[in-house]
Amino acid sequence: QVQLAESGGGLVQAGGSLRLSCVASGRSFSSSAMGWFRQAPGKEREFVTGISSSGRTTDYAASVKGRFTISRDNAKTTVYLQMNSLEPEDTAVYYCAASTSIFAPTEHTRYDYWGQGTQVTVSS
Repeated sequence: QVQLAESGGGLVQAGGSLRLSCVASGRSFSSSAMGWFRQAPGKEREFVTGISSSGRTTDYAASVKGRFTISRDNAKTTVYLQMNSLEPEDTAVYYCAASTSIFAPTEHTRYDYWGQGTQVTVSS
């Protein structure tokens, strides 16, 4: 069993930045690929970014590439999402997820554990 807890969401103006954190507890964090997903009202949950268990491989959705950065600290069992140049279209609930895969899948169905989500609201 893995427990995930996100934090760092909030309200920010367009062009601003936020840093989300996700602390994991339970089974070995260092052997799990991690992903960030988001879900806006009335829309399906979508892949934002993922990082391999080692941290050496990352993947980004086209909509956030160049603006968002994922990182992880295995010693602190924490994964981070640095979000810069935020746009109103980034408004959503952001979820952290853990996968038993080594490399982070883009399909949400391949993740085994989820956090409760944190709201990010970007005003224009």
